[in-house]
Amino acid sequence: MKSVMSWRLVIVLAIVIGLVGGAAGFNLLKTHFIRKAMARTASLPQTVSTATAAFSEWQPEVRAVGSLRAIHGVEVTTEVAGLVRDVDFKSGSDARTGQTLVQLNADPDIAQLQALTAEANLAALVYHRDLIQYQAQAISRSQLDTDSANLKSTREQEAAQAALVAKKTIRAPFAGRLGITTVNPGQYLNPGDPIVTLESVDPIYVDFRLPQDDLARVVVGQTVHVTADAFPGSAFQGKITSIDPLVDPSTRNFEAEATIGNPAHQLLPGMFVRTTIDAGAKVSYLTLPQTAVTYNPYGETVYLVRSAAQPGGHPTAELTFVTLGPTRGDQVAIVKGLKAGDVVVSSGQMKIKNGTRLIVNNSVLPADNPNPTPQEH
Repeated sequence: MKSVMSWRLVIVLAIVIGLVGGAAGFNLLKTHFIRKAMARTASLPQTVSTATAAFSEWQPEVRAVGSLRAIHGVEVTTEVAGLVRDVDFKSGSDARTGQTLVQLNADPDIAQLQALTAEANLAALVYHRDLIQYQAQAISRSQLDTDSANLKSTREQEAAQAALVAKKTIRAPFAGRLGITTVNPGQYLNPGDPIVTLESVDPIYVDFRLPQDDLARVVVGQTVHVTADAFPGSAFQGKITSIDPLVDPSTRNFEAEATIGNPAHQLLPGMFVRTTIDAGAKVSYLTLPQTAVTYNPYGETVYLVRSAAQPGGHPTAELTFVTLGPTRGDQVAIVKGLKAGDVVVSSGQMKIKNGTRLIVNNSVLPADNPNPTPQEH
């Protein structure tokens, strides 16, 4: 029995050793083939696109988003209650300063004004008659003072009534474009009821906020370019007219105001716009597409394209560290590490390393636009 059990144990051990050895051999063989395949792949030329570093002139800019606001804007209302007699404008039309917009019924007030005018005229007549008698010493000074006070009182009542009559005629306080009104003749208006909006839109304000880091780069008088999604391809130009002296402590942003010419009345209050401020003189930078740069924790790199050592051979990739400057659209400025005319890999960096042979195919190139437009536009 002991002999049989020993033989069985030997057989089981042999089987286990065989299985373990087979698995280990299979893994070693698989690793060998993988390394061999990777070596063959690594030695194959890789297809990439390239770009040439070149100098271009940059205008230093500060960009922000803003909102348009009318130079003068108001919702025209009435100070006094009354029945609408006439509406003397059309919705969406332009109004002149002082133009009559709505006429309220003022007949009772006009009648009251005429009565007060008559009383004032009578008081003036009495005063002048008593003045002659006073000069002839026929009446006392107190009587003349009473007549004078009565004349002033009636004149003041007349002026107050005239002001009330004038309020029944609602006029445009400034020139601008009228909005849409829902007021109709025969409608009764209470004090404060809105009649129509009036906006002066040429020129027009644009309000925008910038981080406090840009405070030294923005001054009153700088040129501002404004674009709106409603008018693609069109740009509007103006000047910075005011900078808020207060920095918002919650966001550390400050507010600026620019005045934009709007002769065609295309820009309207409340619209969202993009602003670009010319901050300083133009400078020249060595530029590349941003896709050419690989960003790493230890620094930014590009792959230089080195010419083939032998005629008919493939160019090779050479990893190079660079120092970056500002960005503009799809472009980035290279401050250090390259010179004008250097050819670098602009796409395909993920499949190459230092020394990889390259096949250059520039049939499709990454974007390199200093002022890109969103795809949906």
